[in-house]
Amino acid sequence: MVAERAPDLVILDVMLPDEDGLSICRRVAPTGIPILMLSALGETTDRIVGLEIGAWDYLAKPFDPRELLARARTLLRREQLADNDPEVSFRFAGWRFDPKARVLRDPSDRLATLTQGEAALLTAFLERPGRLLSRDLLLDLARGPDAAPYDRAIDLAVSRLRRRLEPDAGRLIQTVRGEGYLFAGKVERR
Repeated sequence: MVAERAPDLVILDVMLPDEDGLSICRRVAPTGIPILMLSALGETTDRIVGLEIGAWDYLAKPFDPRELLARARTLLRREQLADNDPEVSFRFAGWRFDPKARVLRDPSDRLATLTQGEAALLTAFLERPGRLLSRDLLLDLARGPDAAPYDRAIDLAVSRLRRRLEPDAGRLIQTVRGEGYLFAGKVERR
């Protein structure tokens, strides 16, 4: 459902009938969608586990519905501010990238203008460093939810991006066989 509908926020209970909310949180967290966990398990260790696996916030039951609304609004505002930041740029392995201008500068300050697809793909990786991103998620992030689901399209796009980043590409964008890709470099957001 998350892949099909791309929600702005997920409110997820830990105790569910068919699957526990923590395992769902692990699968949804790499998408970057804010997750607010709810649980009757309110001990410090329970909250820490929820936050460490990818929840953005954790609310123990019982709670005042107004507090739930306030926390949800805060998460949505935080996400909106991050999306609307026109000044954001990234630094990684000596490279500099301005996603708005689609300008990439290599460690020796040479300029490379990226295509819209390459810029969207690089932005998806840089916003989620160290997270495993499935091919389907990358396709949605780079081309939008209406993109034709051509199975090898994202693999070809990653190959083109890797060629741009040579010789660093092998260590920066790693393939996780059968799962997807992850950006392994350290990323600074400015």
